[in-house]
Amino acid sequence: MHELAHLHFADAETSYADARYVLFGVPYDGTTSFRPGARFGPRAIREASFNFESYDPSTGLDLYEIPFTDLGDLGVLKVPEDLVGQVADVTGEIVGDGKVPVMLGGEHTATIGAVSAMKPDVYVVCDAHLDLRDELDGTPYSHGCVTRRILDLGVDDVVIIGARSGDREQFEIAEERTRLYTADAVRERGIGAVLAEILKEIRRQTIYLSIDADAIDCCLTPGLGTPEPFGLTPLDVREVVRTLGPHAAGFDYMEVAPFDAGQTAMVAAQVVREFIARHRIAAR
Repeated sequence: MHELAHLHFADAETSYADARYVLFGVPYDGTTSFRPGARFGPRAIREASFNFESYDPSTGLDLYEIPFTDLGDLGVLKVPEDLVGQVADVTGEIVGDGKVPVMLGGEHTATIGAVSAMKPDVYVVCDAHLDLRDELDGTPYSHGCVTRRILDLGVDDVVIIGARSGDREQFEIAEERTRLYTADAVRERGIGAVLAEILKEIRRQTIYLSIDADAIDCCLTPGLGTPEPFGLTPLDVREVVRTLGPHAAGFDYMEVAPFDAGQTAMVAAQVVREFIARHRIAAR
């Protein structure tokens, strides 16, 4: 296992050997294209996690009763391709040990590594951006290329929820090769109807679920590297995790850049807790 420095998520007290869920942070924002700061996301999410009671009233579980651990932060390499390889190695070890990886970010580029290790049937992402560029700023491993690289990995079923930004070519690719639910579509149809449709299609396939913090309207959670208005609400994202989380084999919450008053990290920490609790209760 890679050498990781410790700063743990609240209630993550189980040993690695006994844990069912394994958190790790990726403090990286090496390809940022607008505003840096996501490298501080994992620490901010962990600090926010200590704000909450251990008890989760929606499931009736206490977080400290759930076997999960926090490995700390990856000592990230600067070159994005190398970073992707690091994340793939750690994720592969966690999954190989029969555990569920939960990644805290950090730039969305890291998700390419996690998905490449897990090889899911379905990739579901909440994101303001399509991330379907072939390259950005000279690298195909930019945060703006994540979904394109995941398609290249052979994940044929890609579902994008909440997108509202991308050039014409990306929207054309999205319409042809993904199932796209824009933020406007979610608002018009309601998140419940969208999720019911997705669930019907997914059935028993393996899912990787990724949340980019900027899926949420930047007026609500402004701690973002690439903020976009007119997005999802925190309640929409919580509903995505409550509905699809129990079916996911891996999960991440990425792109928290904590230069706001703490709203973005607080939502992230609570959604991570929701994922762990909902996944656990469904497995019983």
